[in-house]
Amino acid sequence: MGGFALKIGVLTSSRADYGIYLPLLTAMKNDERFELSIIAFGSHTRPEFGETIDSIYQDSYAEVIAIDNLLVGDSPEIIAKSYGNTVSIFADFWSKRGATFDWILCLGDRFEMAAAVNAGIPFQLNFAHFHAGEITLGAIDNIYRHQLTLASQLHFVSLEVNAQKVWELTGEKNTTTVIGSLSLLNQVNLPLLSVSEFYEKWKIDLTIPTILITVNPETVNFEKNELYAEITVKALRDLANEFQLVINPPNADTNGSIFRKAFIDLQQENEAIIIVENFGSQSYFSCMKHAALLLGNTSSGIIEAASFQKYVINIGDRQKGRFAPENVIDVPFDYNQICEKTRKYINKTYLGENPYFRNDSVELTLNKLLQKTQ
Repeated sequence: MGGFALKIGVLTSSRADYGIYLPLLTAMKNDERFELSIIAFGSHTRPEFGETIDSIYQDSYAEVIAIDNLLVGDSPEIIAKSYGNTVSIFADFWSKRGATFDWILCLGDRFEMAAAVNAGIPFQLNFAHFHAGEITLGAIDNIYRHQLTLASQLHFVSLEVNAQKVWELTGEKNTTTVIGSLSLLNQVNLPLLSVSEFYEKWKIDLTIPTILITVNPETVNFEKNELYAEITVKALRDLANEFQLVINPPNADTNGSIFRKAFIDLQQENEAIIIVENFGSQSYFSCMKHAALLLGNTSSGIIEAASFQKYVINIGDRQKGRFAPENVIDVPFDYNQICEKTRKYINKTYLGENPYFRNDSVELTLNKLLQKTQ
């Protein structure tokens, strides 16, 4: 390296991946061996998703590059066109900036992330993929995730079983490092809010038994999302008679607006239902800590909730195939089962371990990036 800082470009396309990256970004920002550029695109730049780019600016990185790539809408046709638009925009970006980065970090499985990385393949850029090798059979994101893996030269996986999948895809073993999930260090590194501090910031009283909810559309059987939204709303309407519901609305996915509109309409019926577009990492984990239960179909429930001793009611098939701890209770999109399992587990504390947690996740990542550059 010759005394020069390693130049790292970080692709972030949503509030979700940014929150996962955060412990690593904080470490890099304070380490003179790294020069960090945040490349924010996807839902970050869109007002309908809370303009989460503002949170990134507030975190004071040396460089933040904002790229507006999404088209308006969430039909299959618009998603496909947004993918193409993202490829075109990033083809221009990589031609100008790609060679300036020693490593470009990508994470997860979103379509716009895959498009940005695929645009970089002809430039032979060095990509490092986080959460590679995982499987989610109920979402087309499963395909995008494997695209990212195949386009990357380094793979950071959460569990050993996911390393095996990367080996099957790439035919190579020396590119993979098991690091757990970076996001779990947020509960250690971030000063989480107390119940009173949370109320002061959000005017949400978490002394009331609260269910934290994130329900995303199923993008494999997307034609069923209207039915799934109806079932979900029926269940939430029932549960709102007993519990406070805090809803984190879906991101930019096929038919995501169906759930988003259903939740907004439901909120207008009942003051016990609260929608928060963008909590940010600190407040989201604080809400998870103080909530009585998680409900939905997000990876956050699978990976993070066990560290807060919370049970999760995991609805439908979106996360099918992903390894889940014993705090995850699977139910179909069925009104009776959603309500029954929620009431059964809401007052219980999960006492098991979280297999996704490693306290050396950041150090393993930094050392691997430095090692592969020398």
